[in-house]
Amino acid sequence: MQDFGFVCAGFFVGVIVGLTGVGGGSLMTPLLIFFFGVKPYLAVGTDLLFAAFTKAGGTLSMARQRLVPWRVVFSLCAGSLPASGLTLWVLHTVGPSDPAVQHVMTFTLGVALLLTACAMLYKAIRGKQAPASVAELNLSEATLPRHWALPVLFGAVIGTLVTLTSVGAGAIGVTVLMILYPQLPLSRIIAADIAYAVPLTLMAGLGHASLGSVDWSLLSLLLAGSLPGIWVGSRLVHKTPERVIRSILSVLLAWAGSKLVLA
Repeated sequence: MQDFGFVCAGFFVGVIVGLTGVGGGSLMTPLLIFFFGVKPYLAVGTDLLFAAFTKAGGTLSMARQRLVPWRVVFSLCAGSLPASGLTLWVLHTVGPSDPAVQHVMTFTLGVALLLTACAMLYKAIRGKQAPASVAELNLSEATLPRHWALPVLFGAVIGTLVTLTSVGAGAIGVTVLMILYPQLPLSRIIAADIAYAVPLTLMAGLGHASLGSVDWSLLSLLLAGSLPGIWVGSRLVHKTPERVIRSILSVLLAWAGSKLVLA
């Protein structure tokens, strides 16, 4: 019966991801911890590979449409991948199941959920402020950040956050990209966010797997539900008020985040 619950959870999160483009880590990890009683380190490690597999398909689709601004992706990866490797080294040294590490992961997850809730509420209120399109001649200029070091710095922060909590590469990443690249069209911002999250979550997920922090049978059940869920969500995206969904999700994530921080 619990296996069916995992499939349903994967389907639910898949629908939300298909509708809004975010929600994988920020929804799946607290669901696994609160509703299924999965240990935080197992929830984080399993969810990282869950995100890597689900976002890889989205990256391939967007790459075929030539929406991915690879310069932006490489800049973020230059910060996020080394930071993820360093965080994994610390986890390997201390041990992911250590009570102190569990507390840090739980508290950091709560903070990440609160930040994600704020980012989602910001986008729900402000809406799509980025330009809908940009001339190809101006694309190289649009992919230049305010300062060359900022994408690397923010990439390092998000890389650490994602490796510890599996949260941060979605709503937080999109919000950061909107600030760093104000002239970049929203479609390309989303494409960049999804594309850079694939190597990051794959590296972090495999690192957690080497620590024994991945439940492979659980991962297969979640994917069995999420893949059709994403397909359904993507078909409903034009028939559902996105701002309402984002607002409701921001409240739920804020509740879950505050519960983890105060635990």
